[in-house]
Amino acid sequence: MSSYSIRTATLADAPFLREMLREADAGPPDRPRSSIDEVLAVPQTARYVEDWGRAGDTGVVAKDPQGVPLGAAWYRLFSMEEPGYGFVSELVPELSIAVIGSARGAGLGTALLSELIEEARREGHPALSLSVLCDSPAVRVYERLGFRAVEVAVAQHQTMRLDLRTEGR
Repeated sequence: MSSYSIRTATLADAPFLREMLREADAGPPDRPRSSIDEVLAVPQTARYVEDWGRAGDTGVVAKDPQGVPLGAAWYRLFSMEEPGYGFVSELVPELSIAVIGSARGAGLGTALLSELIEEARREGHPALSLSVLCDSPAVRVYERLGFRAVEVAVAQHQTMRLDLRTEGR
């Protein structure tokens, strides 16, 4: 991936965020993909993109020089009554990220995460959280950026948290 730009996600990016949620839900590229409708039929999964653009929703989208979207990272706050998979607190946004298959492995995910982390700092969030398969290669990326496991849950997923107030810059 030689050239891309990253910009703030807008309401117009909602369809692409749904597609990226589908990618994130599937995990590694060799796993079969469910349809977007199947992914959104699971309420706890659909929460990551439902009504995108509400207060507190923040995201970034990477595009190639022709304007083709390559990946996205976004976060939103969840309530105790309707948590996400990596929920740690109503005050800590949970992030989602995915990159299209052909753009993986070239640092784009790290660039998206770095931009989103800086935005979370600017917005004054105390931390970010996420859920990831324990054996996912992405765990190493998250750890490099300062995320630490806080819980290993069902189905071999772990919740990770990045403390934005004490994490080294």
